[in-house]
Amino acid sequence: MLITALVVAGGAIATVIDVRQRRVPNALTMTMAGVGLVLAMAGIGNVSVGASLAGLGLGLALLLPAHVLGAMGAGDVKLLAAFGALLGPAGIFAAFLRSAIAGGAIALVVAMSRGRFLQTLERTALLVTIRRRAVGIIEDPAANNRFPYAPAIALGATMAVLGW
Repeated sequence: MLITALVVAGGAIATVIDVRQRRVPNALTMTMAGVGLVLAMAGIGNVSVGASLAGLGLGLALLLPAHVLGAMGAGDVKLLAAFGALLGPAGIFAAFLRSAIAGGAIALVVAMSRGRFLQTLERTALLVTIRRRAVGIIEDPAANNRFPYAPAIALGATMAVLGW
């Protein structure tokens, strides 16, 4: 119950801050990761210390490539890693998959609200077919494709911790 409350509360706080400020603060992610490790050391919850560290590392590894390619902010990467410290490797992998689905759904809603739905679908098809050449088109700052990703990560982690 405590882990569930921490995931839901941490996700809600990260979502509000990211939507308002377009960043996820280190103070939040580092505190969440630290609490996850401390709870594991105290034997509270279902995650051992090793699993907590593995979840943190896996959360980092899953989103770091997106950050390196410029498609995601570092705060989002650290947020998934912090959830990993609370959920362990199996939980964070489930959260990652759910976050990807939630992120795709949010991206479609954002594209529709910006009047760019068809263009987004066309550029996604380009990304699938010609990959590298399409990244420059999609990530062009003038394309107005960016949106806060912490809500998708928070939703994915919440769904995972609730077993959905």
